[in-house]
Amino acid sequence: MNIIRYKNELNESVLAVLTVENKIYVLPQSDFLSLVREAENKGKTPLLLIEEVIENSLPMKLTLNDLDLLKPVDAPEVWAAGVTYENSKLARNYEASQGYEEKEETFYDKVYNAARPEIFFKSTSARTVAPRGEVYLRSDSNWQIPEPELGLVINKVGKIIGYTIGNDMSCRDIEGENPLYLPQAKVWKNSCSIGPSIRLAETVEDPYNFDITCRIFRKEEKVFEGSANTEQLKRSYTELVSYLLKDNEIFDGTVLLTGTCIVPPNEFTLDHNDRIEIEIEGIGILENTVKKQISQTLPTL
Repeated sequence: MNIIRYKNELNESVLAVLTVENKIYVLPQSDFLSLVREAENKGKTPLLLIEEVIENSLPMKLTLNDLDLLKPVDAPEVWAAGVTYENSKLARNYEASQGYEEKEETFYDKVYNAARPEIFFKSTSARTVAPRGEVYLRSDSNWQIPEPELGLVINKVGKIIGYTIGNDMSCRDIEGENPLYLPQAKVWKNSCSIGPSIRLAETVEDPYNFDITCRIFRKEEKVFEGSANTEQLKRSYTELVSYLLKDNEIFDGTVLLTGTCIVPPNEFTLDHNDRIEIEIEGIGILENTVKKQISQTLPTL
């Protein structure tokens, strides 16, 4: 069972469920968190609550492609974990060494092997883009890529209540220049996207066996495709969530991106009008178009 949100003809947000048979049923709750809270109040699981609703309902005649999809949850905050896959560590080392192989251990090797994971703030709800929306290029970077990631949807005590797809847009040149530039390499307008759905955690038999694929199209020609599986993740989800919660307050509906191990070739960078597809089996395809931002004149100080 996958939870989606869409905008109807009255410009209203509607919550719905997409079944494994690709049938869509409208749900009475206003949003995903309301569904979860109602299930808890009734002593039921979200899945059981949904099954009771659709048992006496008819599916929509529209398909997923017909809907104007919204973010499946308005995550108050999106956080991300870095260097959680070996390929990510190798890519970060390449950036930091400016393309030269280094024999000595780098700080990225140390992070990969350390007890403490890298956790960083990625986005707010207002900065996060919906499926089929536009992600932006940063104007002061010449080396930018998407980072396809499995996202954990968690409540305020860190319980994983669902899984989604995240696009952690990244500037490889800015991050490689200096690790202290990480916030600028990761956070800017429209630099994060999530969706298209939330897979209910209770319906996932093995969360360490998600197939992830990233495709990038330029003028509708595929210029990159890479695949991975979450079994390659070095750290457990519980470990990552526990460090996010340490001395920190998080909120219901927070999304924690778990890192990427799909990295385009070092000579590749995104361009205006590229189209990104990130597919995770059982969750769907998160599609976004890449756009250059309109230049803004800085005020004179």
